[in-house]
Amino acid sequence: MSSEITTPTWRFLTNHTQVLLCIARDGDVRTRDIAQTVGITERAAQRIVADLAAAGFVSIERVGRRNHYVIDREAAMRHRAQAGHEIGELLDLFQFDTLLRDGQ
Repeated sequence: MSSEITTPTWRFLTNHTQVLLCIARDGDVRTRDIAQTVGITERAAQRIVADLAAAGFVSIERVGRRNHYVIDREAAMRHRAQAGHEIGELLDLFQFDTLLRDGQ
């Protein structure tokens, strides 16, 4: 048995969830910053944001040269194991409502 400690190759949250959390933290976040935070390429971040928008979880509004993102907290989760649950419930687990109320 090896005494070497290895880092797990799996994660609890998908990259789509990680991108959603970045947007929840800051609706004006840049794709470049999303990519850096999640640990993916900028192109992958753009694709995931497009996926989230196409699925109706996020709406994108152009403000000058930047995008502003708004999450539809009432959008239903897609997996049957979360049937009847909304995206807002997931965000609540990470206390984004508290952060927004406290002005952080």
